[in-house]
This record gives sequence, structure tokens and C-alpha cells, in this order.
Amino acid sequence: MTDTPMRTEPADWATDQEVRWCPGCGDYSILTAMRMLMPELEVDRHKTVFISGIGCAARFPYYMNTYGMHGIHGRAPAIATGLAMARPDLDIWVIGGDGDMMSIGGNHLIHALRRNVDMNILLFNNMIYGLTKGQFSPTADLGSRAKTGVVNDLPPIDTCALAIELGASFVARSFSGDKKQLSSILKAALSHRGTAMLDVLSPCVTFNDHEGSTKSYTYAKEHDDPVGEIDFVPFFEDISID
Repeated sequence: MTDTPMRTEPADWATDQEVRWCPGCGDYSILTAMRMLMPELEVDRHKTVFISGIGCAARFPYYMNTYGMHGIHGRAPAIATGLAMARPDLDIWVIGGDGDMMSIGGNHLIHALRRNVDMNILLFNNMIYGLTKGQFSPTADLGSRAKTGVVNDLPPIDTCALAIELGASFVARSFSGDKKQLSSILKAALSHRGTAMLDVLSPCVTFNDHEGSTKSYTYAKEHDDPVGEIDFVPFFEDISID
């Protein structure tokens, strides 16, 4: 968090760029939650950085009026690690999809978690490659059926289980359609020292929205049942860690 809070409004965090996601995509909810949260926590725009890779989620830095970098496929955690080591005073967010960070970027992700550098990893998990027309990603459930009729015959990678096994000091999962829970988790991540891993389920409204799919946004919204509610978020400024 910054030493000299700046008063802003959600509109101050928006850019003049057209948000280019499919209508109804849950990524809009994540973007809105972030823009609403920053003024609430009096975060300094000039000390906030969003770093992304490739894919639908990776356009996020264009839509936040802060510093940002659109990197190459899978390398966002590595780029963010270097920045965090050089500038520990910054609030650093790593943005990527499940295809970007769990496939080609898997190696970079696991070492970022293992090193526990102070940054927040926000994974938009839609369980497919949305930008390249709906192939199964590493997080697609076994037995998932694509619009083409193809069935996934590989078991998924559980991002949270992987992060826990690697000793990540903050791991959370939310749903893009639950703004209240998502906002609380984002707030908790920002207050955490070390690597915060957030897996946000955001089912694709284009390629997972078909008959028989239990991974559609509509299905997730109708069956969303949070197992807990975060109503207290400690800030490290108030905690002795000696």
C-alpha cells in the first residue's frame, strides 16, 4: 500500500480504450471489481502495475489507467518477478488466463509461487483457449465437451492445489459473477505480503455456452454457492511480524 494515499474515483482508473471482450463475459465483472476497489483502498495509480501475457484476459492492462505491460505468452510471472525485485514499493498484479499461465507459462508460474515474491497473480480461468476459438486448456474438466463435439480426455490441473503444494502463502478461488466475494478476495490479496494466487472462475460465454455444458457462465451463476464469506481483512500495517 502507498505511504501517501490519493483520493480517486472508479472513473479515474478507466482508460479511453474500448473493452473488447464478448458481451456477457465475466471478465467485465473482474474489471469493474478492480476499478471499484482501488479508490476504496486509496491505492496510488502511479505505484500500481498490471503485467499480462497473451489471451483474452491479457488485455486487462489496456483497461486500467495505471502503468502496465502486455508481455509475451506465459512470461508475465517472470517479468513481474524482476519488477518486484527492482521496485518493492510497487503494487504488482499479474494478469493471465488458464491457457497462458498453466500451459506455456506453467514453469514461470510455479517458480513465481515458489519464490513467494510480493505480487498478486490473478488468473482468469475459463477452462478453454478463448482467443484461439475454444480448444481445451490445461484446466478443462475431464469429459468436457466442446461445441465441435470433441470430448476432453485429459484430467485438469487444479491451480489452487498446485499453488498450495508449492507453498504459496495466499491462495484463493472465486467466481467472476460474485462481485461481493471477489472484491473481498482482491482486497485480501493486496494486503498480503508475498505471492497471492487468485483463481477466478470465469466460464467462457462464447465457447462454453452450449447444450450439455456444465461449465457455462449461466450454469455457474445458477449453482454458485460460496463455502465461506470474507468479512475481515487484516492489513500488514496493523500487524507485527517481528
